[in-house]
Amino acid sequence: MDWLLRKMSGFEHRNAMIFEDKPIRFKDIVADYGQWLQTIEEHEIRPNEVIMLEGDYSPNVCAAILAFAANGNTVVPLTAGTRYKQDEMMSIAQVNRCIRFQGNRYSVSNPIVREHSPLLANFTSQGKAGLILFTSGTTGQPKAMLHDFAKFLERYKTSRETLRTLTFLLFDHIGGLNTLFHTLANGGTIIIPSSRNPNDICALIEKYNVELLPTTPSFLNLLLLSEAYTRYNISSLKMITYGTEVIPDVTLQQVRRALPNIELRQTYGLSEIGILRAKSRSSDSPWLMIGGEGIDTKIVNGILYIRSEFAMEGYLNAPNPFDEDGWFHTGDRVCEDNGYIRLLGRQSEMINVGGRKVYPVEVENVLMQMPELADVAVKGEPNMLLGQMVTAVVKLAVPMTGQELKGKVRMFCRDKLEDFQIPVKLYIQEEPLFTDRFKKMRR
Repeated sequence: MDWLLRKMSGFEHRNAMIFEDKPIRFKDIVADYGQWLQTIEEHEIRPNEVIMLEGDYSPNVCAAILAFAANGNTVVPLTAGTRYKQDEMMSIAQVNRCIRFQGNRYSVSNPIVREHSPLLANFTSQGKAGLILFTSGTTGQPKAMLHDFAKFLERYKTSRETLRTLTFLLFDHIGGLNTLFHTLANGGTIIIPSSRNPNDICALIEKYNVELLPTTPSFLNLLLLSEAYTRYNISSLKMITYGTEVIPDVTLQQVRRALPNIELRQTYGLSEIGILRAKSRSSDSPWLMIGGEGIDTKIVNGILYIRSEFAMEGYLNAPNPFDEDGWFHTGDRVCEDNGYIRLLGRQSEMINVGGRKVYPVEVENVLMQMPELADVAVKGEPNMLLGQMVTAVVKLAVPMTGQELKGKVRMFCRDKLEDFQIPVKLYIQEEPLFTDRFKKMRR
């Protein structure tokens, strides 16, 4: 922790962020950090308490995270969008205090008495600061992952290049935290959006000469459909990184054609193990090489396994997922070519049609070429004869009936997909097919 504060103090006159259209210097965040240390003392917050921070990127939130870590607390970052399930998440994370931010203002709740599980109690008894992140939890109960905060920050000690970055990924997302701490450790600047629709994002890129946009394939598809990039000057943008889900080839090629002067780079990471260093074969290639310091990888029966020095301590509400040698089963199916891998999809999302494997993204890649469709999410549904069948939820680009859609899809796919890959059922949906994290919903 001390090393990060020293580095930030060395950048004191640089702008650390643009928040609510105002420049915030590193010295301002360091000063807020000092104020938070006093607040912690005034509220008699003990080092082993678990603290929920609800908010978004702001000077006060960033300073609070650092101050609670310095106090030996375990921090649970959440966004306001999780309020409908916060009671459950707070119980799983064994939260003792809640701090809710509205802009730069905040409120502190009274202490909540909770008994900590053996994993968390043993961790906090060692005087360590922690970080608890949740899986997306689109189905079932979300898993809570406990990280050692000092170990989590260790990867940022090595100085690296930083670009003016827009914080698209959310405050409670492993990718969003990676953006934040990479920037703080290297004296960069983050630009904080008030919304994440394509027009507002492109307007911020133009206004603040943003150089890096970390985002998701679902947002890139939305950006293409909106054509917002044609209405604003986004020539400052040097790089777009994308991750969190598999990108359809058609989306990658369309982005490449629409934005030929911007480098496209795929990223890879998991909340359990952190963000890995990744290198795309080229801007228009879905193949990437992953690794980095303290990272080992292997592929067993088509599944990617990772061993990381920066891995979590464990789940608070699920069994230990690491084997005796420290390998983590990612659940990602991949293929390999000369050290590069290509992500095929989550093992849990694979569709088994009478023993034949169908990856949703390979079907989506074909359907997304249809001009009648704005977005597609492919999934499996039970079938009494075959075990599963392929179905698709679609958002239409032009109005049509379900019967018309079914005929057009079958006609379009007949020479591009095997019969068992063509969707048997089609559902038309007007709402977006992605979550508030801009990750496609297939369940």
